[in-house]
Amino acid sequence: MFNSTLVKLIKREAKTATESILSESTGPVAPENAPVAVPEVVQKQESTTPEILSSSAPESTTPKVTVIDQAQEVTKIVAQKTGMQPWMVYSIVIAICLVILGICFCCIRRCCRKWRPKDKKGKTVDLKAVHLLGTSSKEKVQPDMDELTENAEEPDEAEKPEVQKLGKIQYKLEYDFNQNSLSVTVIQAEELPALDMGGTSDPYVKVYLLPDKKKKFETKVHRKTLSPVFNETFVFKNIPYADAMNKTLVFAIFDFDRFSKHDQIGEVKVPLCQIDLAQTIEEWRELQSVEGEGGQENKLGDICFSLRYVPTAGKLTVVILEAKNLKKMDVGGLSDPYVKIALVQNGKRLKKKKTSIKKCTLNPYYNESFTFEVPFEQIQKVNLVVTVVDYDRIGTSEPIGKVVLGYNASGTELRHWSDMLASPRRPIAQWHTLKDPEDEKKD
Repeated sequence: MFNSTLVKLIKREAKTATESILSESTGPVAPENAPVAVPEVVQKQESTTPEILSSSAPESTTPKVTVIDQAQEVTKIVAQKTGMQPWMVYSIVIAICLVILGICFCCIRRCCRKWRPKDKKGKTVDLKAVHLLGTSSKEKVQPDMDELTENAEEPDEAEKPEVQKLGKIQYKLEYDFNQNSLSVTVIQAEELPALDMGGTSDPYVKVYLLPDKKKKFETKVHRKTLSPVFNETFVFKNIPYADAMNKTLVFAIFDFDRFSKHDQIGEVKVPLCQIDLAQTIEEWRELQSVEGEGGQENKLGDICFSLRYVPTAGKLTVVILEAKNLKKMDVGGLSDPYVKIALVQNGKRLKKKKTSIKKCTLNPYYNESFTFEVPFEQIQKVNLVVTVVDYDRIGTSEPIGKVVLGYNASGTELRHWSDMLASPRRPIAQWHTLKDPEDEKKD
């Protein structure tokens, strides 16, 4: 009885609340005598009452702002300020993120490598345990020494130091017993090493006799080749057969370089006492490395200067640039060098000039210019003598070495003079090796 009464009260209250809600939202409610509508409303109210009760609390009307919405707003602001499209801003942000991720990945990978445990290079052996194994076990662990020797690997051929090949030269020797002269023909050379930047060389050959070295011959320079063909013959006169047996013939191959010292590639020494001069000798010989710095050349030093000739004005300009590796002339192991330039014709000195003195040096730098008036018809009749002299305040100045250029010069000196005449109005610079001054008169 009590339960049925409670249910009726609840239904009545629900109906009242439903009517009030419907009246507020949809207008007037149907009359009470409508028997059909009441149960439906009551049934609906039974199911919706908890929802009405739960939703009766006030809710916040402020929309939720997500991270994506904020990013879009920031992107729009950046695009408006920079004048770019939004997709450009997105692309830049994505690229920056990828770069940061790449840097982080590299750092993590390096840290992992750094902290990776290293393999132990060697393992320790417990000697006591080996001792307890017995003799039979030791033989299994430690092989016989004879067996190790038999199974030892031979040294690899690649580990052996390779001997640098400098090439080879072909020559021919003929001795004339009637004239007491030795004819030397430099035929060709092959497989020379490349000393220039382009992978080639500019080889030429010097031929002389030891021990005097007074008479030297030079072949022509062959440009950009490692297999030059010379076919040039030189004659050493007034050499009796008895004296020839005490001499050594030298073929020295050089790489020509206009702006630096000529590099010696190699040399071949032929002791004349070891060959039969009664017959013609023609053979190939392997080039050998040069003995000592500078080889068989006189260690007097080198000098660099330029020549310029203007035919119309009849002016010869000589610019002394520098010298290096000069011979030590003073007690302290240095020198006080200056350069003397002389214009000579038929053994008579026409004009002379000299540079300033550079104190206590073996590598002086001058860069001093001198001009001589030489008419065009006279340029082929004069010689230019460049002499490096060691200045001495107390005694007489002593010449260190000299270079002679002109119509009767030879070798690199003749080439320098010819290049000057072939290129008028253009300065031609070249290095020269100083030669023996031959007791020239001192100033």
